[in-house]
Amino acid sequence: MGYAHEYAHAVLHRGRVPMEPADHVVNWADGPRRGKYYPDAEAFALPETEDLADVPIAPGLLPGAGDLAPGDHPGFGLPLLSAMLKDSYGLTGRRLGIQANTDLAGLPYYHHANWSRGTAGGGGLYPVSVHWAAGPSGPLTPGLHHYDVQRHALQRLLTGDVTGRVREALGPDAPDGALDTDQYLILGVKYWQNSFKYNSFCFHVVCTDLGTLAQTWRIWAAARGLRLAPALWFDEPALNGLLGVAGEQEAVFAVVPLRWDGGRAAVAEAWRPEAVRPGAALPAVPRTDPRHRPAVRHRDAERSRTLLDFPQVRAMHRATLAGATARPAPDALAAAAALTDTARTDAVDGGVPVPLPAPAFPDTGVRRALRERRSSFGRFDARRKVSAEHLSAVLATCAGTRLAGDSDPSGEHRLARLYAFVNHVEGIGQGAYAYDPDRGDLRPVVTGPQGPFLQENYFLANYNLEQAGAVLVPTVRTTAVLDAVGDRGYRLAVATAGAVAQGFYLAASALGLGAGVALGFDNVSYAERLGLTDGDEAPLLVMALGHERPGPADFRHEIA
Repeated sequence: MGYAHEYAHAVLHRGRVPMEPADHVVNWADGPRRGKYYPDAEAFALPETEDLADVPIAPGLLPGAGDLAPGDHPGFGLPLLSAMLKDSYGLTGRRLGIQANTDLAGLPYYHHANWSRGTAGGGGLYPVSVHWAAGPSGPLTPGLHHYDVQRHALQRLLTGDVTGRVREALGPDAPDGALDTDQYLILGVKYWQNSFKYNSFCFHVVCTDLGTLAQTWRIWAAARGLRLAPALWFDEPALNGLLGVAGEQEAVFAVVPLRWDGGRAAVAEAWRPEAVRPGAALPAVPRTDPRHRPAVRHRDAERSRTLLDFPQVRAMHRATLAGATARPAPDALAAAAALTDTARTDAVDGGVPVPLPAPAFPDTGVRRALRERRSSFGRFDARRKVSAEHLSAVLATCAGTRLAGDSDPSGEHRLARLYAFVNHVEGIGQGAYAYDPDRGDLRPVVTGPQGPFLQENYFLANYNLEQAGAVLVPTVRTTAVLDAVGDRGYRLAVATAGAVAQGFYLAASALGLGAGVALGFDNVSYAERLGLTDGDEAPLLVMALGHERPGPADFRHEIA
């Protein structure tokens, strides 16, 4: 049992036993930037794509992993990649609406401005950095580029084709399609960009952020007939070295291969899938002479004068680094899959399952849903109930979430299970329910009003959870994931919860509902309420859904 088990226990109990350092005080005046800054790197703007036709969200937001065969669809081009980056992590608007979050008073001041993005971010901090390793088959001079979210631009950090280094880091057992390309998005995490606020809890939060971004890309790509899947197992020190970052301060968390339109990747013929006999192993990766391995020399200019070190974050980095190249077998996660109703005995005696209508979505474009996504701080209004059809659609979307990465390339294993605390939903009595995605119904766990419980176990003052139509709670068998695939599985388990949260936000946005996801709650109380204390299901998020108050005060920044 590795350190990740200890950390997972501390996270689950942090509502009762604060994580060290318990006396941490956030120094907002000396906080980091919300994005990396390379002052000396050449920058060039990405093409504007506002006129790119929007496409409807796929049914349920995301088709099953087996529904899209990468070889049957055109790949990415520069306009599509530019649009996906802008819609997911680029700045798309300014938040100036009246709401109940604690930063409201500072928002009108430009240096405190809060910019909206299509992807949700824990605490609005966005510590994930995006780099593009571009090879010869693409439209640019081969090299390594950083996506500057502030300017929607690329900064060239290194010139020359380094995609062989990426393939080498992925290893010969990478999933189909990961090696037969020379275009990769590399996702890194700068710990200080999050730990300055969340200290030891940081590692958990950044894993959530990884999942939200990966899920945005999967939904965006699926709407255009493309498939994306993140690789989480690879030679991490090698890619950290390529980016020129110190692993304990900043590290690569995922690699996302891109299928590029307009030609086959310029990779060695021996690496092409058709060149390998059925059942035969891929050839060993030709390793580059370490003396001739280029690396990024540009350095991120840090804004903070004082950087603090948090031992638990450092320990989790080391724990998840161990075994980074030992990619799990495709069926390893079967032992950690979400439980079904037949495996549970905690439902109310004699409780009759409540059938839900079939999930359905309006013909909403993915770009529109991303641009309209926001958190409903303090805006919920219980006077208008959520329809059962809308609740069914959101639950089905969340339950269908798969990262479908290298540990589960077929997307076969469902890791997250959904529970619903129903407050104000048409035709459904108040209570806590377990959702069965196969039958499409709710199984009663606790009957009666849940509002007092929800409020008593929420730490902040920016939501009145009783006013939400329903509060959804995803659980992941975190310790079972760790047992199945090792400590590195912590990134996968928590990223899955983040992916669920992003699907939740976009489903709510498409349906015109308010939404809010929070980490600040007593996880143990929820486990006790749902009868989970004898098992290994860990409640990781609370996700509030409901109608907002009519006629909210807002500021139209785009016409000011």
